[in-house]
Amino acid sequence: MLSAAMGTDSGYVRPLAELAVRFGANVQPGQIVGIASEPGKEQLARAVAEAAYEHGAKFVDLNVFDVHVKHARLMHASPESLEYVPPWYGARIRALGEHRAATIALTGRVAPHVMEDVDPALLGRDMLPSIKDSLAVLNQRLLNWTVVPCPTADWAALVYPDAENGEALELLWRDIGHVCRLDAPDPIEAWRSRFAQLGEVAAKLTELDLDALHYEGPGTNLTIGLLPSSIWDAGSMVTAEGIEHAPNVPSEEVYTTPDPERADGEVRSTKPLFTSGVLIRGLRVRFEGGRAVEIDADEGAETLRKIAARDEGAARLGEVALVDRESRIGALQTTFFDTLLDENAASHIALGQTLESGVADEDGLARMNESEIHIDFMIGSDELDVTGLTRDGRELPLLRGGTWQV
Repeated sequence: MLSAAMGTDSGYVRPLAELAVRFGANVQPGQIVGIASEPGKEQLARAVAEAAYEHGAKFVDLNVFDVHVKHARLMHASPESLEYVPPWYGARIRALGEHRAATIALTGRVAPHVMEDVDPALLGRDMLPSIKDSLAVLNQRLLNWTVVPCPTADWAALVYPDAENGEALELLWRDIGHVCRLDAPDPIEAWRSRFAQLGEVAAKLTELDLDALHYEGPGTNLTIGLLPSSIWDAGSMVTAEGIEHAPNVPSEEVYTTPDPERADGEVRSTKPLFTSGVLIRGLRVRFEGGRAVEIDADEGAETLRKIAARDEGAARLGEVALVDRESRIGALQTTFFDTLLDENAASHIALGQTLESGVADEDGLARMNESEIHIDFMIGSDELDVTGLTRDGRELPLLRGGTWQV
């Protein structure tokens, strides 16, 4: 068996693998388990495989994506070929869905600076390892899936640039253990308790039957419409066959589906966004009639503009999510440069595809946004006020100073 204490992981490798298998993906005996990993994440990937087999997995299929190979493509392949995705990539995820598999993806930066010499416009053309088939399979609820963070030395150096050699990775493992509640006597029970709290907030927001949300803060004055059938959700999901799972570990958000034709105003990001290998700082977006008509940033704007032009739905919103200051991630006041963690530290919105779980009827499904992409970016802070607008014209405070008002 793998040792629980190897290197500078603070003893968290095995507990994180167990949490991913038993709670995140909730792997069932006899299931196929797909693991998405990268070079540099072998220790946790192997621990996840071991935990999955111990928990009754029929077969563990490891898929490794190397960002250095993507870099070679971007530097030397014909630009016209960069949107090509080999058909077996989609076939694999569809097959996992057909076999009702479980999937576990390991996030976290590997070689975070490798794309700095690549033309930003090219970065927006190659979206791998993301593929549109994944979003379709998830919306059909064929997989019990989860995404968990995997510390690496390169990622740790990005988050803690002033730490001494080796100390940064130890600090990152410490913080990942904390935000994933691995320091609790029973991490799974701790997550069930937190998800129950978030579920209560989501239920209250759904009962309000809001027509829109208004965001106001430094650089932000934005109104986002909701669909008549928009429902708020949090924490766990259930597959079409009734398997409950936690798609994000950690997760501190409540979220719903917006009306893709109703978003007006300006919004400013409060955390950097790392997407397609590029760091986007100081992001500013102006919406009209639901569409992002202006995208600017201190760094990286060209890449996001290219992504937002990818298809009809890429410049429209597919998700709105609220996060309060009780988030363990936000309390650290650390930017992790990883969407899984940063989006659960602050309220956020997402360009692109909607998850179908955020609407309650066929009319909502027909009106929800569709796209090949789903890009979250963080807009929340203690200075952001979020107000709910009801269908009869009332204004209800939802978040003030990062604290729930519902």
